[in-house]
Amino acid sequence: MPSPSPLRVVQWATGAVGRFSLRTLINRPEFELVGVLVYDPDKVGLDAGPLVGLPETGVLCTDDVEKILALEADCVLHMPLPAASFGGDPSTDVETICTLLASGKNVVTTTGFVYPRCYGPAVVGRLEAACAAGGTSLHGTGINPGFMSDMLPLALTGLSTRIDHVYVRESSDFKGHPSRQIVVDLFGFTRSAKDYAAAVRPFRAYQRALFAESVQFVADNLDVTLDEVEESDEFELASEEFEIAAGVVRTGTVCASRWTFSGLVRGRPFMTVECVYKADAAKVNRWPEPGFIIHIEGVPQMTLTVDEISHGLAGAAAHAVNSVAALCAAPPGIRTLLDLPLATGRGTVRLA
Repeated sequence: MPSPSPLRVVQWATGAVGRFSLRTLINRPEFELVGVLVYDPDKVGLDAGPLVGLPETGVLCTDDVEKILALEADCVLHMPLPAASFGGDPSTDVETICTLLASGKNVVTTTGFVYPRCYGPAVVGRLEAACAAGGTSLHGTGINPGFMSDMLPLALTGLSTRIDHVYVRESSDFKGHPSRQIVVDLFGFTRSAKDYAAAVRPFRAYQRALFAESVQFVADNLDVTLDEVEESDEFELASEEFEIAAGVVRTGTVCASRWTFSGLVRGRPFMTVECVYKADAAKVNRWPEPGFIIHIEGVPQMTLTVDEISHGLAGAAAHAVNSVAALCAAPPGIRTLLDLPLATGRGTVRLA
């Protein structure tokens, strides 16, 4: 029996997550890289392989969206920094995704859209119409949201006879994160308290919308009607100067932040997602050490701890890539985590 033809995939953006995704696409025989969209002018015209330390592929990077749209491709791995996270128009990503879907390309995105229903019937209608026009499907994913605060809590509740509260905590160390745009411009590390308050404002709105997707997704799939999703955040200032990959954290500047998102029912939290971000976990004693914890309060009580994910960016990229085949085989429309088969590392096992 002949082997199935490789799935033709486009890599959209080659930043912190996109580079891991691109490397995976090139290395795995079940995929054929057919296009790469970049935002950095210095990358335009470069071969995709050397961009991630691999041999030449013959596929050149472009910033021409029309060239990408004209390609024959099964799927686009859409991984830019979300426009809304920097105060841009949140409809920009919706417009781009709809254009890709309508052009006949399935889309896996890491910009959110884990549960588009959160954005209301108008956005859902636009996405579904684009899927119908192109005969395509959309799937939003990532590590958190996209797995830790969505898939795993719901999987654990399969063991429950009563659920009182769902709690998820992420604590992440940004010491080795290479992107100044993310670490400084987005998360606000290395900034003064005054500059942080102003700079993080658009990011706060984006974070609230993003994690509201997770909380709403879990609630809806447990037949819980939320009254609202409440957000709070705080930050910590460095007591000493230290260096991270994205720059220097000086004494008295922001070195960590803690965000809490709670889905409330009659004023009581049904689900809480806590996110702790540290410029360098070894230099910040406040708040928990890196790792993930999921706690289901009820009968039975359950706690799942993930002590380490050595490279969260690689994990986020892998979960997206590992979802491509299932999405391409799915009927047209928005496809959440529960609409697709479980994404696994099939094809990645190395025994030698």
